[in-house]
Amino acid sequence: MADYLDDLRLAHVLADAADATTMSRFKALDLKVETKPDMTPVSEADKAAEELIRGQLQRARPRDAILGEEYGVEGTGPRRWVVDPIDGTKNYVRGVPVWATLISLTEAAEGGYQPVVGVVSAPALGRRWWAAKGHGAFTGRSLSSASRLHVSRVADLRDASFSYSSLSGWEERGLLNGFLDLTREVWRTRAYGDFWPYMMVAEGSVDICAEPELSLWDMAANAIIVTEAGGSFTGLDGRPGPHSGNAAASNGLLHDELLGYLNERH
Repeated sequence: MADYLDDLRLAHVLADAADATTMSRFKALDLKVETKPDMTPVSEADKAAEELIRGQLQRARPRDAILGEEYGVEGTGPRRWVVDPIDGTKNYVRGVPVWATLISLTEAAEGGYQPVVGVVSAPALGRRWWAAKGHGAFTGRSLSSASRLHVSRVADLRDASFSYSSLSGWEERGLLNGFLDLTREVWRTRAYGDFWPYMMVAEGSVDICAEPELSLWDMAANAIIVTEAGGSFTGLDGRPGPHSGNAAASNGLLHDELLGYLNERH
């Protein structure tokens, strides 16, 4: 079995470089922001961070393919790096510190490329999380200064903390009633948004989270970190991994109930 630790070390180097780039422009008064065809914002920092990561990967792993949010797919083969240079661009451009660079290595497998390494680096929060297949999930300042992550053991939905991003996506998909029923059943709800709820599931401070519409680069790194922390990461359809276009993550004990509520259509 491959140990992926060299790839994990490389992902940390990539994240260090991206952090330097994104933090240098965070809250800059002259930050340039454009609107993409899907009407979402992209900043010069998104593009610069992805270009930097791509350049380093092309030198360090020339045989590997790369999929990034801003520049698409480059290369072919059984190994593909998946990059979201800034997850939470809307926060980034408004000066909200909840954003991160997401870097994942995926390998070809049955059912599509599956993540085997993931790093989520949120420099404005001073936080980083990571995982490699078979090695567990961790958070800390560096590989040598880290704490192992474990999901919670909350087994009753009435004791659970549930995090989400927004209400509008659930309403657009006709899933709002089930979503609202779930919010009434749980102990606590908070809309932290983007990558952060998944990291909190991994570290046991949130028990369940879900989003109705996502891209692969939003999910790949999160998926391996949650599962290596002992949790479950699927689509709303229950399919394991980051390939359903949406996501549900939990400590595993509450996953079936989570999916049950979020698939109610009435």
